Amino acid sequence: MARPPDEIILRRDRDLSGRTWHPWIRRSLLALLAVLPVLALANAFGQHQSALSATSASATLTVNAPSRVRGGLALHRLVHVQAHSELKKATLVLDPGWIDGMQVNSINPQPIDEASRNRKVVLVVGRIASGQRVEYWIEFQVNPTTMGRRNQNVELEDGSKHILTEQGTLTIYPRRAMD
Repeated sequence: MARPPDEIILRRDRDLSGRTWHPWIRRSLLALLAVLPVLALANAFGQHQSALSATSASATLTVNAPSRVRGGLALHRLVHVQAHSELKKATLVLDPGWIDGMQVNSINPQPIDEASRNRKVVLVVGRIASGQRVEYWIEFQVNPTTMGRRNQNVELEDGSKHILTEQGTLTIYPRRAMD
């Protein structure tokens, strides 16, 4: 067997003599690193769709959307309106948190009219007959520098009459450095 270099002491460097606490520190640090992927698998960092719903005598409003996303990601939200009685001028009013720090890529189908009111986005859906269901797909991309928590309430109105409000929030995590 060849002699080790002068700077290497086999008992200390190969056999780790006198270092009984070092393996536990290394194992603990490795376990901490393993926690992040486990949390990601448990959807702690976003994009899992969940449905939130609000009901009144006139209609049911359901929003299917993620509650947590990362900056830079594309996402879509599905808004369902089920009319229990006729809505003559159904209107969706979206909080500013739906738009701030995001790019709206598309809204399908197109609303009859779009406007803004007190920083809120107003989408005029039009007439919805009793028992009819209307669905809107809204696709977004989160700006890469955006992060924080936003209110994303949706109000359903019939003309000037408030029908109901579905309350939601969106948490935006920082973009990964590798993206």
